Amino acid sequence: MSDRRYRLRFLLQELDLFGPEVVFGRSPECHITLEDPLVSRRHARIRLLADGAILEDLGSRNGVRVNGRRISEPWDLASGDRIRIGTQELVFSISTKGSRKPSRATGFMTICAACSTPYPEGSPRCPHCGEEADEPTLTGEIDAPGHTFGFDLLAQILDKAIEVGRAKEAERMFRRGSAEIDERLAAGECLDEGQIDRVSGVALRLARLVNGPEWGAWCLALHERHRLLPSAATIDRIQAILPDLPALRAVLEGYLSWAEGAGLDRLSQSRFRRLQQLLET
Repeated sequence: MSDRRYRLRFLLQELDLFGPEVVFGRSPECHITLEDPLVSRRHARIRLLADGAILEDLGSRNGVRVNGRRISEPWDLASGDRIRIGTQELVFSISTKGSRKPSRATGFMTICAACSTPYPEGSPRCPHCGEEADEPTLTGEIDAPGHTFGFDLLAQILDKAIEVGRAKEAERMFRRGSAEIDERLAAGECLDEGQIDRVSGVALRLARLVNGPEWGAWCLALHERHRLLPSAATIDRIQAILPDLPALRAVLEGYLSWAEGAGLDRLSQSRFRRLQQLLET
């Protein structure tokens, strides 16, 4: 009998994998259930062998990626491989029995689509926020992210959801992605200006779609955390939604007060003045 132990790290959980196979998907009949609108009901599986583990796409709509590369054939997994299914990223590892304490038995897991918290599949609803959902899979070809956080991947899918007016699904995905960004920023990482502009564009489009100021405020907070003034393109987007979101004006006033105190107006007088003019109209 092999002394290998196969594990997945997912969000804050570490799961031991037991064979001969582990199936991932949105269906509650899967071994690991992922409540994600980009995940097919039976999306992928890992076959566990004595001498290794093999990942296979089960004909999913949005595919499976390993280390950013979409796979079309069975893939021999190596320890440290990053598996992306929908918007979820799982890290595969191999250890030997006795090298670490076994994880707590988890059984079937569901990931709440509203608050992204894992919980036992037997629960009829998320014990953290009360959400109960079974959304259809969004279809769309996804390019490899190629950027820090992998957020460009999520942004592409959000764009598709926003374009067809699927506000609830778009907001769920953005909430999950923005939480990941906030967590990594708190750990000392950062986005570059191009990424900030891309993320801000999605946030402001979503603010318009849901007709609420939350994501506009998040966008400005993101700039504040990076000590940046918004780009001209982001200011254009703020200008477009501000008349319909009067609550965002107070947030913008607070941001400008902070930017002036931080000396950011001296770095880009034209952009600072444009933001001021938005409050004067």
